[in-house]
Amino acid sequence: MELKNIRNFSIIAHIDHGKSTLADRMLEVTGTIEARKMRDQVLDSMELERERGITIKMQPVRMNYAQDGTNYMLNLIDTPGHIDFSYEVSRALKAVEGSLLLVDSTQGVQAQTLTTLAMARESGLVIIPCLTKVDSPLARIEETTIEICNLINCDVDEVLKVSGKTGEGVPALLQAVIERIPAPNPEEVQQRTQALVFDFSYSNHKGVIVFVRMFGGSIKRGDTLSFAASKQQFQALEVGIFAPEATPQDALEAGTIGYIVTGIKQPGIASVGDTIVSQKNPAVPLSGYSLPRPVVWASIYPESQDDFDELRMALGRLRLSDSAFSFEEEVSGALGRGYRCGFLGMLHLEIISERLRREFNLELIVTMPSITYEVENRKHERIVVYSPHLFPDDGTVTTVYEPWIKVAIITPEQYVSMLMPFLYDHEATVEAINQFGDDRVKLDAVMPLRELMRGFFDGLKSITSGYASISYEQGEMKAADVVRMDIIIGDELQPAFTRIMARRRVVEDGEEFVERLEKLMPRQQVEMKIQAKALGRIIASRTLKAFRKDVTQHMYGGDYSRKLKLLDKQKKGKKKMRENANVNIPHDIFIKVMKQGD
Repeated sequence: MELKNIRNFSIIAHIDHGKSTLADRMLEVTGTIEARKMRDQVLDSMELERERGITIKMQPVRMNYAQDGTNYMLNLIDTPGHIDFSYEVSRALKAVEGSLLLVDSTQGVQAQTLTTLAMARESGLVIIPCLTKVDSPLARIEETTIEICNLINCDVDEVLKVSGKTGEGVPALLQAVIERIPAPNPEEVQQRTQALVFDFSYSNHKGVIVFVRMFGGSIKRGDTLSFAASKQQFQALEVGIFAPEATPQDALEAGTIGYIVTGIKQPGIASVGDTIVSQKNPAVPLSGYSLPRPVVWASIYPESQDDFDELRMALGRLRLSDSAFSFEEEVSGALGRGYRCGFLGMLHLEIISERLRREFNLELIVTMPSITYEVENRKHERIVVYSPHLFPDDGTVTTVYEPWIKVAIITPEQYVSMLMPFLYDHEATVEAINQFGDDRVKLDAVMPLRELMRGFFDGLKSITSGYASISYEQGEMKAADVVRMDIIIGDELQPAFTRIMARRRVVEDGEEFVERLEKLMPRQQVEMKIQAKALGRIIASRTLKAFRKDVTQHMYGGDYSRKLKLLDKQKKGKKKMRENANVNIPHDIFIKVMKQGD
């Protein structure tokens, strides 16, 4: 197909603004999927995506569409909307020339809308504003249209009105994609092969499958290629497109999006942002991507050390499909060998943990999530601490530094007065309050990243009845007054539950944490104490009662002292059992504590 008839674009929006539903209607209108094979969220192929109703992985798809007698190739990349998967969005934007900016007409512009819009503008993309869910009886079409116009400085007529549910406005949207989004620039298309790797998948039979945007030349099956960064040579075992299933083709031409089966099965060779070039006549590598910056750290250990090698393999495979998380090996005296992993947020951590369990059948111990601290000791040495159980004892450090974040919150005006005490409790400082539309305001604040993990999202949604939205970006490091809190169960320290918290709240949070553990922990054969230790002392304690089973029913009649003698014997046996008892913590307790304590 001629270069002038190709359009590459993505869909960006706040979470739950109808990206996947609109993509379904576009696939229907273009006839990409037969009606009998159509289903909701057709591009969300992962089980977790369909369960939660969110997009976790970007998904490319090719659509062929005829307009005015001319055939067009439309390459769409559907992207996630949650802030934890913003790295997925940034990679998708480098592979296209334009983006559809969706705004839910019932909710208006949200905080994550601002973040994704800024990313699209930085990439120099053409933006097509779209108002979605216009068929809803709760739609505020005129008000939201004005919000969009003020946001991107466009005319009212430029804002398209569509419904992913009914298909209203979808043909006009496809026409706008053809008219407004430019074709790949012929001046940038080189004769030499040049393909940007923007994503991966892995197959046990085919090895690494790279998702590419062709910027120059063409790639055919059997071509000898190499990665510009790693210098690894390979042969293209198969090339193809997403329609939306992987569909083999004769070749991938300049300006298109598709996949290449490399046959490579060892990890670490391919990476997102790398450029695939011809081995015979290599082209200049493309600029690629910046590395993601982990926000949350947690250690993952196999429940049985026999599964350590399998965990290493599983993390390597997941890294191919999700390059936003990182991992490196660590050793804990209590938990054995495991991996310290960096994530872009709490949801990202939860999704990776769940995928390890479901896709690789691993039983895991996931430590309490933490952030990176810089600790200055009495020798004036500055140490970077990633794991809570490695944090120095109180009194051995002079200064602790922690990362702060810049937060943007968009909320209805009526909730501002209730939000102020909540923000104060989370150590946030409000720097500006600006009117945003008719009845909403935008709050700009700074706060410790640590506080974002202390139930901030749930608390914000609860106070604002779910109407507020938030986005954030990393700021500078500042001095912090924090301490380490250890959890002791049955006289045994549990490093997986160690956490870092503000000194002013450590006693209160310790009481809450111990009480929560008491409710979640299953009863043991012997009585167990659950204790929180901080500031050099025990700050909270609960007792987990044992199963009580006094076996005296086989005694009939006789003197009562016979029964007392047997009970005393059982009491001594239980004492001996308690001395040699091991704490049994089911693996699901760790994930439950993480969810409730985020």
